[in-house]
Amino acid sequence: MFTGIIQAVGKIHEYEARGNDARMVIDAGGLDLADVAVGDSIAVNGVCLTAVALAPATFTVDVSAETLRCTEGFAPGAKVNLEKAMRPIDRLGGHIVSGHVDGTGAVARFEAAGESHLLAIDAPAELARYIAAKGSITVQGVSLTVNRVEGVRFFINLIPHTLAMTTLKHLEPGSRVNLEIDMVARYVERLTQFMNPSDKD
Repeated sequence: MFTGIIQAVGKIHEYEARGNDARMVIDAGGLDLADVAVGDSIAVNGVCLTAVALAPATFTVDVSAETLRCTEGFAPGAKVNLEKAMRPIDRLGGHIVSGHVDGTGAVARFEAAGESHLLAIDAPAELARYIAAKGSITVQGVSLTVNRVEGVRFFINLIPHTLAMTTLKHLEPGSRVNLEIDMVARYVERLTQFMNPSDKD
């Protein structure tokens, strides 16, 4: 589990295609790997990946074909948001993030709004129903609050600190981003399916 509070910005140092899968060596940037062991999880652009090898400044992960199909942003030289898995004693500064990306969205607008930036993203229709104003969403692994929703488009205000500490500053209209919807919304929908009398035999 993660919080969506980015701890470092790293870079994909090596990318090796292995059939439909891939192996990546990631430069950890400022991420402290001293307490990371082989088998631990690290969120890379919001994707929960397992460290299969470690070096002082890099870690290696294997990425399945299914993960590659559902996500964006894995290319040699690409900058990536990094977060180590949370511990029970950590502050939950964002929201509970599983690292299981639900799909990708497209940036519709990214523009200055005073000292902050306005980010508008078009979500896939099957995910848009889970996105609500004042609710939480994860974009590229970053825990963010939705300001408003218009159909499949949702709007976020990005403060200067968030831009400075993440890769979101590099977005532009048309960019594809990894999305993870709020876990609570998923469970609420599942529960309501069993509460709806029309679903009963």
